[in-house]
Amino acid sequence: MHLPIPYRPEADIVSHRLASLEGALDWSAAVAAARPWVEAVRRHPPPFWAMESLLREYPISSAEGLALMRLAEALLRVPDAATAIALTADQLGRADFEGAADSTLSRLSSAAIAMSKKFLPEGDHPPGLMAKLGARTVVAATLRAVQLLGRQFVLGQTIAEAMDEARSAHRKQGALRFSYDMLGEGARTDADALRYLESYTHAIRAIAAGADAARPPEHNDGISIKLSALHPRYEDAQRERVMRELVPRVWQLCELAAAANLNLTIDAEEVDRLELSLDVFEALAARVAAEQPQWRGFGLALQAYQTRALELIEHVTAVARKHRLRLMCRLVKGAYWDAEIKRAQELGLPHYPVFTHKHHSDVSYLACARALLAAPDAIYPQFATHNAGTIAAILQMAEAAQAPFELQRLHGMGEGVYREVMKSTAAPVRVYAPVGQHKDLLAYLVRRLLENGANSSFVNQLGDEAVDIDELLTSPLWLEPTNANLPLPPALYGPLPARRNSEGVDLAVESMRAPLLAALATTAVPRVEAFDAASAATAVAASAASFRSWRKTPVEARAAMLRQAADSLQRELPRFCALLVKEAFKTWGDAVAEVREAIDFLRYYADEAERIMQPVALPGPTGESNELRLTARGPWVCISPWNFPLAIFMGQVAAALATGNTVLAKPAEQTPAVALEAVKLLHAAGVPTDALQLLHGPGETVGAALVAAPGVAGVVFTGSTQVARIIHRALAAKDGPIVPLIAETGGINAMLVDSSALPEQVVDAVVQSAFRSAGQRCSALRLLVLHDSIADAVIEMIRGAAGELAAGDPARLSTDVGPVIDREAADNIRRDLKRLDSEAKRLLAPASSSTEGNLIVPQAFEVTSIDRVTSEIFGPVLQIARWGRGGLSDPAEVIDRINALGYGLTLGIQTRIDSRAQALATRAHVGNIYVNRNIIGAVVGVQPFGGEGLSGTGPKAGGPHYLYRFCAEQTVTVNTTAAGGNAALLSAVA
Repeated sequence: MHLPIPYRPEADIVSHRLASLEGALDWSAAVAAARPWVEAVRRHPPPFWAMESLLREYPISSAEGLALMRLAEALLRVPDAATAIALTADQLGRADFEGAADSTLSRLSSAAIAMSKKFLPEGDHPPGLMAKLGARTVVAATLRAVQLLGRQFVLGQTIAEAMDEARSAHRKQGALRFSYDMLGEGARTDADALRYLESYTHAIRAIAAGADAARPPEHNDGISIKLSALHPRYEDAQRERVMRELVPRVWQLCELAAAANLNLTIDAEEVDRLELSLDVFEALAARVAAEQPQWRGFGLALQAYQTRALELIEHVTAVARKHRLRLMCRLVKGAYWDAEIKRAQELGLPHYPVFTHKHHSDVSYLACARALLAAPDAIYPQFATHNAGTIAAILQMAEAAQAPFELQRLHGMGEGVYREVMKSTAAPVRVYAPVGQHKDLLAYLVRRLLENGANSSFVNQLGDEAVDIDELLTSPLWLEPTNANLPLPPALYGPLPARRNSEGVDLAVESMRAPLLAALATTAVPRVEAFDAASAATAVAASAASFRSWRKTPVEARAAMLRQAADSLQRELPRFCALLVKEAFKTWGDAVAEVREAIDFLRYYADEAERIMQPVALPGPTGESNELRLTARGPWVCISPWNFPLAIFMGQVAAALATGNTVLAKPAEQTPAVALEAVKLLHAAGVPTDALQLLHGPGETVGAALVAAPGVAGVVFTGSTQVARIIHRALAAKDGPIVPLIAETGGINAMLVDSSALPEQVVDAVVQSAFRSAGQRCSALRLLVLHDSIADAVIEMIRGAAGELAAGDPARLSTDVGPVIDREAADNIRRDLKRLDSEAKRLLAPASSSTEGNLIVPQAFEVTSIDRVTSEIFGPVLQIARWGRGGLSDPAEVIDRINALGYGLTLGIQTRIDSRAQALATRAHVGNIYVNRNIIGAVVGVQPFGGEGLSGTGPKAGGPHYLYRFCAEQTVTVNTTAAGGNAALLSAVA
């Protein structure tokens, strides 16, 4: 069975879920059962540290809640005192904890946390000795508060400690069962994965020692595992490798769990991993059936907020019956909602893969619960929820189905509700219990806070007396299904018909990637005739002649042509992606992104031209009118690079055409076929052939001849700083008008990382920024500057993560790094690698393939100082320097050193100190600054792109000021009294 595509209209799916629940549930009876539980919880609220009380005291929408969340996320992992002081001052300086209720944290807050305003330094300025002593005291108190917070949501820091706590809970709360979750995020390196494997193995053995193998698994404690923690490349594109390497690892754990009759649950992950997770699950299920058929403890978690949840349950049920198994299935709402929404928006997908209304997720949960209860031969349901109404509804449906089941709650949450539920029902209850060091708590805790801190969350509303109980227990079945309450990704930039977001492809969905792979087999790279440089004057003359009519074409008509070309490009996305893979050696992800960027340029500049080219009336004295107009300049030479042969080519051309100029387009010598097909689209959309001419050939002949030709009104260039200087000098040497130059050139793009940054997030950003597109982006990361206190650990993680990248044929979905553009580029990079081997410390061992053909595998070197990096290496080569010791201890000094390099294109800042990020961004002479993310992939109209200094002239491409440079300004003043008097003034007086 194939799951449906996850991107479908929300209302249609909810209507289907509602239909599946018809006659299955009496919500009034459920409310009657749940009301006493809610009333009891409000009469006897849970302790202050419980999630419900914490969120009521410090809601995440408040400064205090946000500060507490960010401190919990970062403070425990900061190794150096100076950064810890700065982080605490930054977060607590914007919050007021003195007004908290009379409680443990309140007393701590007033005594210690509130002192931050008196003792903590402001910003990054080092305090004096007395102030520093005071600051350290406050940080210590805050650190203790965060550790106390962690203790409430982590059962134990080791499995032994957690099991001791579980035994204590058994004594206090009755017959609870536990599912232990070893804290930690996805592995970035194989060493990480093996460490997690050892942690899981140790935990299962410890649980097994205290279990009764004669009891069925549902009566024993168990463990939950994350597949992404057990393999560093747990993603659909690496399917073959995952099946080969991950399945045996998980099977080791299954054998241990089966021997002790424990339950082992595979945790749910993001939507794009669902099909892969099912493949792994089914492979393991088949092996369980063959080798451990008596074991009934194997299971997985299912997320009700996914739009395919019900179909997933049908699929899992079929798998269980096929292999004659009984699977344990934990039903949860889901924990990655905001990440799923953002990914769908970034990829330009047609719909969201998760429900966007809370009541829709609630309906889905109930429909899934009914489906699980209807298959007792195949499924043992485990219902994880803190919603009293949902619990009552499940108890009702389970009684009708006469099916065994259990309820689950998270450790540290929902205790009040379950205290009451356990008084009134014999339903077994299991606690999902995180285990691990408090510093590893951060990602888990923040997800829980965000998930339960929303205003619509039952956990949040339970303790709010202002929310009436009837409102709290409103039936989700009575609300009308509606479509997404967020703009769908196509309407991200405003309600349609505003600029439509380009549509993308989820390469993890087989049916969505199939047209791309089909296009690869049928798309040929066309031959492009070379232009004769001696004919440059003739081409310019033809362009000038066409300009006389093209400039008179109404801007609305020009814009309509660009939009038509965009629509055509959208329809032909698979063919253009295949062409990019074949001619420019793009990987599939990069190819899709580039076609989308070209579409966005066409639509954005169409809108912008219509906006800016309307006459503007200016104020003045009575009796005259004053009007400011923008007019086209004439023929523009557009010289585009090979690294973005479609997006930058189309962006330059579209900007010139939209503003009424004609274009002489000189594409990169290596990628003329992509440019030819782009020009054909524009001609088919109505752009005259003389208004847009394609002139293919070498830059030193064709490009130089066009730049030098008389009659050229402007030049727009993207490429190296060296060539930009040559063009600049050539234009300056010409007689006649001063010709404007728009140049976007390279950069020594840096990323500064302080010790408050999350290492896993840093490594993800570094690997993407430095090695994606084989490092052949203008914005690619060239220089990483790490705080010395975390440098060794981060470097080791980067080495491991880079080593996991697959280099080779870009036509393979599994390829991360394709070859560089040609042999000349490869030879240049190899010369730089040879130099670095003599000057710096090599961090990544060279692979044999790095000396063959045009494939350069990722490389990294540690240099002794920032100023040792003097030129851009245009390939997958990263240089790393340290700060935080010796003479470079202030992050502001790091920015000054980066500024001194002379380039100014992109900069990354990785820190959890908000004031530091803003101060450093202000200090940097850089065009694009990215905080706590990668530094590549600027989006048209969202992150206008371009630099300063050696990185270009501006204005920024894809921004609201770009088109102005293609225009001349004209002011028209008309004396309206010249015809005999000021009629308007006379009328006003009369």
